[in-house]
Amino acid sequence: MVKSVAVILAGCGVYDGTEIHEASAVMVHLSRAGAEVNFFAPNIEQMHVVNHTSGSATDEKRNVLVESARIARGKIRDLSELRAAEFHGLIIPGGFGAAKNLSSWAVEGKDCTIQKLVENTIKEFHAAKKPVGLCCISPVLAAKIIPGCELTVGYDTECEKWPYAGTAAAVKDLGCKHVNKNVHEAHVDVKNKLVTTSAFMCNAPVHEVYDGIGAMIIEVLKLA
Repeated sequence: MVKSVAVILAGCGVYDGTEIHEASAVMVHLSRAGAEVNFFAPNIEQMHVVNHTSGSATDEKRNVLVESARIARGKIRDLSELRAAEFHGLIIPGGFGAAKNLSSWAVEGKDCTIQKLVENTIKEFHAAKKPVGLCCISPVLAAKIIPGCELTVGYDTECEKWPYAGTAAAVKDLGCKHVNKNVHEAHVDVKNKLVTTSAFMCNAPVHEVYDGIGAMIIEVLKLA
């Protein structure tokens, strides 16, 4: 049976949208597994637009759905059209778009709000007992929505390799269990059918990030 997976994108580019390498890895691993990929994004304005050569915000205005279509090669739908009943699982790649456009985590941390359509979608998949895969910063979405869930954003001890240990601490403050995992590994919360991997929360070679996302995809499809 061909498994159909919904993928939510948050724009195009690491600093203000979806991390492109992570989205590409998701696409490659789902394709290799013979799964059908369906892209969605909220039809909203980005929090801001970042010049990726300087890292500085600009005065531009861009739409999350329109920018996400760049990654999806134009084959994408408004997130308002996504119904969990039509899919076997859900994947949300990382990038700052998850913390800026899909939520306000980048500004408010653990006190953030989740974009309403994103929140409703995750809750719908969770209620239907269908797996959700999250990587990089996007596991914080589950930490806000699924009480007491288990997840990983890498390691909880900050160092050069793991520069975002504060995120793991915030996850714990939300009452969730953070599990230390290396970049090529994924953690499976069997009870909640939640699969997470650190991706670029780790300073690691890109092939190791791809391997970790591959591990996440394998586990999501097992649970589907």
